[in-house]
Amino acid sequence: MNKNSELFFNKNEIEKTKEKYPTPFHIYDEKGIIENVKSLYKNFSWVQGFKNYFAIKACPNPYILKILKDQGCGADCSSLPELILAEKVGLRGEEIMFTSNNTQKEEYKKALELGAIINLDDITHIKFLEENAYLPSFICFRYNPGPLRKTNDGNVIGSPESAKYGLTKEQLFEAYDIVKNKGVKRFGLHTMVASNELNPNAFIETANMLLDLTLEIHKKLGIKIEFINLGGGIGIPYKPEQHPVDLKIVSERVKQIYKEKIQDKTTTPLKIFMENGRMITGPFGYLITTVIHEKHIYKEYIGVDANMANLMRPGMYGAYHHITVLGKENVPNEFKYDIVGSLCENNDKFAIDRMLPKIEIGDILAIHNTGAHGYAMGFNYNGKLRSAELLKKLDGNIKLIRRAETIKDYFETFNFEGSDYKNLA
Repeated sequence: MNKNSELFFNKNEIEKTKEKYPTPFHIYDEKGIIENVKSLYKNFSWVQGFKNYFAIKACPNPYILKILKDQGCGADCSSLPELILAEKVGLRGEEIMFTSNNTQKEEYKKALELGAIINLDDITHIKFLEENAYLPSFICFRYNPGPLRKTNDGNVIGSPESAKYGLTKEQLFEAYDIVKNKGVKRFGLHTMVASNELNPNAFIETANMLLDLTLEIHKKLGIKIEFINLGGGIGIPYKPEQHPVDLKIVSERVKQIYKEKIQDKTTTPLKIFMENGRMITGPFGYLITTVIHEKHIYKEYIGVDANMANLMRPGMYGAYHHITVLGKENVPNEFKYDIVGSLCENNDKFAIDRMLPKIEIGDILAIHNTGAHGYAMGFNYNGKLRSAELLKKLDGNIKLIRRAETIKDYFETFNFEGSDYKNLA
């Protein structure tokens, strides 16, 4: 987590930015994102062909994708628009991993057109893909270990046996055998067990599981798995008392297991991929919002110009996001507030019973760790409009990378007769 002392902006910068781009808005730090992804690649530099396929769903903005592409990242896509986003920044072929579920034929066709690695979520998708497009020469399958793996309480995917994703082990072996007999030549293996996990052992266990499975598939089916994709799921420390996952520990332990189990036991070097999104951009984004109301009833409420449509996680998951009152970083937290938005929903709250400095109307709040699953999960309920996205560039300048929605945008898709929405601001 970026603690208060680590903000990449100050009150004066934000006040100046507000003059041009009114709050609320999300702002990202190019320098922090680049340094972070470089750290990931450095820790796994021992892997021949290591690649992180950035999970576009975390922060679907082409400016961010281009930054990550320039650092060697690919794209993890799960829909047609995400595939097009990857294409627009110049990603093609095996730089794209297409993993989806309940997939439509148009999505598979676009993925095949781009030459993406197809990661099938179910055994029945073999037939669906074959009937609606064709089987490529390179196929990956998503494995669901079911009760073999346990997850923590904060895992939004759920326990593996209750998750809708992936193939059982029995199905997995059957699926590889089917596509092998249909002429598929290259194979990958994928899983995604946890989300927002902070225990490094979880990722070590995942690697261990997939390496064992790789050997078993090779032994029973004669198939050489070309890569294992450990998925994403590396969490970020949203709370002040939490700590980030130590990538060095994960890397060193996975390297040890790899040497013990894989090295010299197959004729093909086994690549290791990941598809982290949250841990790449999450800590380097903030939702900036201005205090517009205060209310004193049974509790003390601070009303801001952002709402759950700008950041869904607290209302949807009860998730914690740290809050800094700009200019009051060193003032004691002596007042208890609920920080709320304006939706007609009582869970439209960014913080509940949060101890903060004395807040006044006009104060600017920075809500931490919104660089992933922040803007991306926005919506238009109650007629709310999605906010702008800004990027603090390496040279210190702040650039608009997505404008805020307008009322005209909101009405643009209506075709109601007798009304002219074109003249709306």
